[in-house]
Amino acid sequence: MRAFTLGSPGEMQDRLNELVLRGDKVATAGLRQYDYVEDDEALDSVGEVQVLLDGEGRALAEIEVTRVEVHLFGLVPWEFALAEGEGFSSIEHWRDAHREFYAKEGIEVADDDLVVCVWFRVARVLQSQ
Repeated sequence: MRAFTLGSPGEMQDRLNELVLRGDKVATAGLRQYDYVEDDEALDSVGEVQVLLDGEGRALAEIEVTRVEVHLFGLVPWEFALAEGEGFSSIEHWRDAHREFYAKEGIEVADDDLVVCVWFRVARVLQSQ
């Protein structure tokens, strides 16, 4: 079973994990080139169960992938941004926040970069934060 983390370690990761455990965050995005190709990571598949880890590497929950789509960054739908559950006020707000996140990693995101949009559900909580 694959494991994954959300966001950057620390406050951001803790906040995102809490949103998942509360059921507010039911989707996450990754840049195909950076988060999949360069990490030699297979795309997520519907029905796959993965383990969500906290910042200490402890398993928080089993997550079942329910939907996967690949979009150009500039064409990611508002439906997806809402499903991320992070309080984005518009698709532009979502784009700005994701560009800022990747810029901190030294990655410039262009409108024609591919984004893997993954929807999921919490299949089982293993421990709360």
